Amino acid sequence: MGRGKVELKRIENSASRQVTFSKRRNGLLKKAFELSILCEAEVSLIIFSPTGKFYQFSSHESVLLPLLSCLPFMERSVARYRSEVGLPGTNDQRSRSLEFWRCEIEELRRTINKTEAQLRHFIGEDIAPLGLKELKQLERQLKTGVERIRSKKKRVISEHIKLLKSEQRALQEENAHLQKRVKLQELPDANVSSRIPEPNACNAFHQQR
Repeated sequence: MGRGKVELKRIENSASRQVTFSKRRNGLLKKAFELSILCEAEVSLIIFSPTGKFYQFSSHESVLLPLLSCLPFMERSVARYRSEVGLPGTNDQRSRSLEFWRCEIEELRRTINKTEAQLRHFIGEDIAPLGLKELKQLERQLKTGVERIRSKKKRVISEHIKLLKSEQRALQEENAHLQKRVKLQELPDANVSSRIPEPNACNAFHQQR
């Protein structure tokens, strides 16, 4: 018996909707990749999640910033699609879209460069150009970082000491239990020994007879 037709409608539960989106998204990206490999097809895929998060796949080779290398290829794909379906050209719109993504990429580059510079400053590199204000700010950030590290270190040491004490108590309890078992095993032997007469007492008994 065949499966019934499933009605497609919006998933009301937000958690279930997010799980379904993640599963379907991964499946769609996998299918796009397989299609590009198996059939040597030019495939471009852009996905925006309900929260606005961006996902993309392109069969074109990409570098550190995938959008930078994929934009020309995507533009060609869109142009071919419009030509196939007979849509009018929208050069101005494509130009605005391309300019938007270029601005986004440039902003991303600036953010990366700023972050890398801050990381170098944190290890004492490239601080010669910094002024007094920047150096004081860097010093405050480093002090805050050191305080957090020390606090975390104290917590780790405290937890380690508690663990060692717990293990020590367990060993002491086990040792006491073993000593108790040894004493219990020695007790029957001591009772047997007390019931056996000493040799001198046996000789004296025979002499009296």
